[in-house]
Parts: sequence; C-alpha cells; structure tokens
Amino acid sequence: MTHPGPELPRPATDTPPAPQDDHAPPAPHDGPPSDAPPAPHDHPVGGVEPRRRLHPLSPALHGAKSLVVVVAGLSWSTLSRVGFGWFAAMATVLALGATVLAVVSWYNTGYHVVGRELRVYEGLLWRRTRAIPLERLQAVEVVRPLLAQLTGLAELRLEVVGGGKTEAPLAYLGVAEAAALRQRLLALAGPAPHLGTAAPQPSASAGPTIAPVPPGRALHAVANRDLLVSQLLTPQAFLLPFGVAFVVAQFLSEGSWSFIAVASTITAMAGVLLQPIRRVLDDWNFRLARDEGTLRVRNGLLETRAQTVPLNRVQTVGVTWPLLWRAKGWLRLRLEVAGYAGGEADDRNRPDRLLPVGDQETGERIVAEVLPGVRLSGLATGLPPARARWLRPLGWRAVGAGLDERVFAARSGLLTRQLTVVPYARIQSVRVTQGPAQRRLRLATVHADTAGGAGAAALDRDLDEAWWLAAELTARAHAAHRAR
Repeated sequence: MTHPGPELPRPATDTPPAPQDDHAPPAPHDGPPSDAPPAPHDHPVGGVEPRRRLHPLSPALHGAKSLVVVVAGLSWSTLSRVGFGWFAAMATVLALGATVLAVVSWYNTGYHVVGRELRVYEGLLWRRTRAIPLERLQAVEVVRPLLAQLTGLAELRLEVVGGGKTEAPLAYLGVAEAAALRQRLLALAGPAPHLGTAAPQPSASAGPTIAPVPPGRALHAVANRDLLVSQLLTPQAFLLPFGVAFVVAQFLSEGSWSFIAVASTITAMAGVLLQPIRRVLDDWNFRLARDEGTLRVRNGLLETRAQTVPLNRVQTVGVTWPLLWRAKGWLRLRLEVAGYAGGEADDRNRPDRLLPVGDQETGERIVAEVLPGVRLSGLATGLPPARARWLRPLGWRAVGAGLDERVFAARSGLLTRQLTVVPYARIQSVRVTQGPAQRRLRLATVHADTAGGAGAAALDRDLDEAWWLAAELTARAHAAHRAR
C-alpha cells in the first residue's frame, strides 16, 4: 500500500548556456565577469545583473591546500632519497603549477542570479554552466575553514532537493558577501509571487550591499564543557584506558619495547580517539537560533559553519539516548532534511545536527520549536506482540510505535535508544513488509517513507495491526497534505 505524495523535484543539473534574451547573461563579447560592483552609471541589460567572480584570494587558498597534498604525496621516502633541497624544489614547482591552474580556474569562474535561478559558470577548455532553481533549495551553509578564517573569507554551500552532493560550492567569498548572498538566495527560494504581482528585480549591486542577516531568536547554546564530557562518555574513550593498560602489561611482562610496538600502540590510540576529537572540534561553540521560518546553526572550532535550514523542509526529527549518557539524562537530536547530502561516514560534518548534547528539558523545548504542538515526553508508543520475542529475544521491549495527533513515532535500540518522529505531512509513501520468519509468526513491519529517504518503521507488529496502521498512516498523510 503506497501513498504517492507530492512529486519530488529533480535535482539541479548541468545545463548548456541559455540563449541570449531578456533574462540571459551578458554576451561573451562583454568580457569576463567582474569581481567588483559595477559603477553607478552602469545598468545591466534587461534587468539582469552582471556575473561576479569569487574573491581574488581564492587561488591562494586553493594553492595552499594543494601544497599540503603535494608534500603528503611526495612522502618521507622521497625526502630520504633526493635530499631536502630537491624535495623543497619539487614541492615548490608542483605547488606553483597548482596555483597557476587555480588562478586560471578563478578567472573563468563566475556566478549571478537570474530571476529565481542561480547560475554558476566555470571551465576553460570545457566550459560549463550550472543552473540551480532556487525553489529547490533546501539549505545554505557558510563554511569557514581555518585558512579562510585567517584571510577573512568563507565558502558558500547549497543543498537542493534530490542532490547527492553539495551543489555549486562557491569558494571563496568575503564573509559579508557570503552572508548577504545566503540571505538573498533563501529569500528567493520562498514562495513565488502571486500572479499579477511584479517580482522585484535585483539591482546590479544587490549581492554585496544587502543588509546583514539578523541573528534570530536564540534557542540554545551548548556548553563546551558538556560537549567534552559527552565525548568522554563514548565507548571509544571509555575503553581506551583498558587498552592502554593491556599494552603496558604486555610490555612489563616481556621487558622490551620495540619500535613496532610503540608505533602500533600510538596508531591504535589515535584511531580510537580521532572520532571523538573530530566531533568536539566540529560541534565547538554550538549555537542554535530561529527566525520566523528557518533554523540557524553555528558551530566549529577549526572550521566554522553557519547553516540555515527552512523549517518547512524538515522531514523527521531523530532523538538518541546513548547508553553512557543516560546517567546524566542527556540526549542528542538530529534532523532529516530532504535532498541533503550526507556527511562523512563517521558522522563528522553531518548537515543534520540539531542538538549535539543536552538534557531532556532542552530537547523538549527544541523539538517543540521544530514541530509545533509536539511534546517529546508525551509521545506514546506501544509494544509489539509477545511472540515477537522469537525475533528479538533481548530487544523485544525496546521497539515500539504510536500515532500522535500530529506525528508518527517509532522507537528502537537496546543499548542506544532511538526515537524517530515523522510529521504526517512529510510522509511520501507507506509500505508493509514481511520476512520469512515474520510470515510464520504473523508479524509485519510498517514503513513510513519521507522525501529524505529514511523515514520511520514500526517493527514486528501483529499482521492485522500492521495493515490497520498502514491504512491509518495513509489517511492521515492525505489529510495533512490537503491541509497544507
């Protein structure tokens, strides 16, 4: 049984340059895009602003990153064979070559806004125009890596519906220009103007001269001390002392300490601690604020990130209670946003973080901001039938599902407890699935799929209850879609 839901828009794709008309970019003979606002007497033809270049320091930052890659690629074995002088000369030549390519790429890269579309132009031999319809925009991030912070620059990253990766990253812009462009793109991504109402035409200097984005209403600021303690209460950090004690005991029993033993121990310790350290660096100074219809997230130490997520694009809210956090009553909140490209495999730099760590009261308050009228502690979930113990001998009581007035809630997990909350208006389809063992036990799993892909699932329900639950979810989803 499926509920089709609204059709998902297609992701932004590369398109050939549009023909010259009233809404097309300037003709090629007008020269390359300018990196400075036009003079007051210059008026764009047809009301379309001229292309703009990235910041002039962009090639230098790309060249610096290339230098790190080059030095790492040459390796220490090359240094030992050719000597420091030749090694430095090789690294310099390769880095200069990478910088020249970065300068050429910067010179031929430009962007501008045409109506409700962002166009990005790049390439020298193979020129490419990327057209991104702003009505498909999900979120916009302003990211500042360490080198960008030192030079006063920022990178703008766009997330669109159905995108498998971040679209059109503009690296790099001035901080004020990046913030102003983000505000402008989000404003254009809103509902289209009514028929008969003329859409405002952007001026040639609209990008860098827009007023600064207001900070919004502060919701919560995570204490860095709590962030550090939360990462100490992870399995990696908790088990590290036992691993060190085991290695030391081996050393004392054998009475020798070889280079291989030292290197392997340090490598193992670094691998264990790397994930908690990265999470601390990524979530440092985590700040959450809200405007009228958007969430604003700021976080990061070595790489700062300013993320803006429209609330009407949120598909689900996930709540996690890790085992070692329960003694302190802590939880973690995450969002599922349709079309958002995922972060790294170790959950680093994920774009869906809502609360890295917080108590129950804070979680209740934030969930109520994201899903108005939903009370986290008031979500009731029923257990599956007793015969589901044959499939989950230990975790039978850890799973459950329930229907609230506004949302569908499903919980799972024995050691790490998880709760997924899905508004009925975000449900795209409903599925009932049965495995071989479930068929023998007359059990089934009900899936409520969202545009983000994950959704929520009611595990191991009685077969009759599963079909009733699927029909009820479909009816409530239809009613919620009609009410939007």
